[in-house]
Amino acid sequence: MTMNTSIRTGLAAAMLWALAAAAPAGQTQPQRREWTVDGTTREALVCAPASAAKTDSPLVFGFHGHGGTMRNAAASFRLHECWGEAVVVYMQGLPTPGALTDPEGKKPGWQKAVGDQGDRDLKFFDAVLASMKKDYKIDPKRIYATGHSNGGAFTYLLWSARGETFAAVAPSGSAARNARELKPKPALHLAGKTDPLVRFRWQELMMQAVRRINGCEETGKPWASSGDLTGTIYPSKGGTPLVTLIHPGGHKFPREAPELIVRFFKEHGP
Repeated sequence: MTMNTSIRTGLAAAMLWALAAAAPAGQTQPQRREWTVDGTTREALVCAPASAAKTDSPLVFGFHGHGGTMRNAAASFRLHECWGEAVVVYMQGLPTPGALTDPEGKKPGWQKAVGDQGDRDLKFFDAVLASMKKDYKIDPKRIYATGHSNGGAFTYLLWSARGETFAAVAPSGSAARNARELKPKPALHLAGKTDPLVRFRWQELMMQAVRRINGCEETGKPWASSGDLTGTIYPSKGGTPLVTLIHPGGHKFPREAPELIVRFFKEHGP
């Protein structure tokens, strides 16, 4: 084992320990699991309550941004803390050329479109979903996805390519490459007004497109807010509203966001 590998292994163990140490007593902690997809070892952190073995349980996927990790996602999204009854999966991306940064693809990320990278991440998602349905009693009407930045873009891609799987989605700091492929779906979009990477104007256009796709009313109404996050809901007669969560900051995932995302998910299920 090289020194760099030793350092990475030590850091990974330290992050898992930190997640466990920070959690309330009795809370189930994320466990690392592996899958082999097209000959490549893939990994994810899975957090499943004991009740998921016998009780219909929601399933939530959280996707890190470009250059992030599944452990970063678990620490910042905190979905398993906010929704203790849910099975939560934080998947790990592979080195991927970035659309806005890292053109050489040295950092982990997600495929950008159907067919990109041999559909490796869509196949990974399919494998993980199948495992979760096999290992736990997953409620098929309560499956959700969220992600930030490149992870948010992958959430949009899942909406277009695997839309029938999800009850609702919540991308953050991102936009879809081809909004025309989206079908009506309850959605929450989180954006920062001073985002220097995925410009707020680009995200505004994305949110406008989602309102049209979802058949939403033109005028929004106040929704839940927390800290610097202001929520607005655009109702839809078809039951596919858009909620926008806007903050004054840049390309970040606000600390207050997980509770509001989970609240939105809970509003869209049986």
